[in-house]
Amino acid sequence: MTTQIVNSILEEAKKHNAKKVIQVHLVIGDLTFLNPEQVRFWYKMLSKDTLIESSRLYIKKKSGSVKCLTCGYEGDFRYEDDPSYHVPIPTLICPRCGSIVEILSGKECTIKSIKLVV
Repeated sequence: MTTQIVNSILEEAKKHNAKKVIQVHLVIGDLTFLNPEQVRFWYKMLSKDTLIESSRLYIKKKSGSVKCLTCGYEGDFRYEDDPSYHVPIPTLICPRCGSIVEILSGKECTIKSIKLVV
């Protein structure tokens, strides 16, 4: 994922004939299961010898929200983490009625802004 982020930033910088990237602001949703510290580590590694190398990376976390199709609840959720499911991502459960929910937000990983020197 961080490779895609770095490639997107480099592509955008190239479109604007940038000499350097100074700042990058990311928004990472809780339900991406991306660890901000891992993103920072790989961002630093992948940006070596590029226009991004000395840029500052800012990461803002975004909470997830869900909607229950059974009872209509919208808001926060709880994880149903049962090892017998054998799935890498826990099932999200409605805190009101216990039904499985639909994700409304929190899956996004967005480059919010890039500050360039042109």
